[in-house]
Amino acid sequence: MATIEIMALYLIGDLQGCLQPLERLLQVVDFSPSRDTVYPLGDLVNRGPDSLGVLRFLMGLGDAARPLLGNHDLHLLAVACGLRRSSASDTLAPIVQAPDRAALLDWLRQQPLARLEHGWLMVHAGVLPGWDCAQTLALAGELLAVLQSPQWTDFLAHMYGNQPDQWEDGLHGWDRLRVVVNALTRLRFCTPWGVMDMKSTAPPDQPPAGHLPWFSVPGRRTQGQPIAFGHWSTMSLAQPQRRPLLIEGTLGLDTGCLWGGPLTAAHLGPVSGGYELISVKGMPGGKPAD
Repeated sequence: MATIEIMALYLIGDLQGCLQPLERLLQVVDFSPSRDTVYPLGDLVNRGPDSLGVLRFLMGLGDAARPLLGNHDLHLLAVACGLRRSSASDTLAPIVQAPDRAALLDWLRQQPLARLEHGWLMVHAGVLPGWDCAQTLALAGELLAVLQSPQWTDFLAHMYGNQPDQWEDGLHGWDRLRVVVNALTRLRFCTPWGVMDMKSTAPPDQPPAGHLPWFSVPGRRTQGQPIAFGHWSTMSLAQPQRRPLLIEGTLGLDTGCLWGGPLTAAHLGPVSGGYELISVKGMPGGKPAD
């Protein structure tokens, strides 16, 4: 009797250049590129020891890898274009100097900032409370279209900054795109009215005055929609005995692989919102950063 192989789907937290834990995790789950799909939730690169290896590995998986872009991935594009200087903690030089850098950067530019697949809305950081799922995907699509256009370097030159700090439907141009990119790749806390705080990296139970974790804002328009995200390592590292949990219908999967925590994947179940967690040992400990 023939064996029927069932496709497996995995959401995975921030990699940040940690190739060895990624390879261990995929080995543990017996990942097969011909059968399974992995969804890395952004921040594929930077701060870790082998960002170049991570990009080459994921690119080599073809359609079996469906990543999102995070803030560090966009930062890589800006650094590679000479639009931003590397910081002392960046580990992007091997990519910038690689003989296949053009192919790697072009592959990165094709990746979206949000996906809706298998019942899950996937983003790197967060969703503003006034956005529903359809608007989130539409705005992410606007950004992807710019990244894939001849104007992509113009966008990167105007990407950095914390203003405007709130979404308005009338926003246009670089201000509009900057709010979208900050929400999807940097958001942790905001006010009940959607004003973003771009400074605090504290755990969710230590919000700045007048702010809440984005997923805890009463009446946010994505309530009822399962959302998976990364970006917030202190959310898990502060309470390792509780990581990660489905909070307000959202699943934070950045368990601090780079900072001494594990690398975690959610194996999606057949029911929308269902999952099983699998973790492997991450890198030696360090200090969490943005």
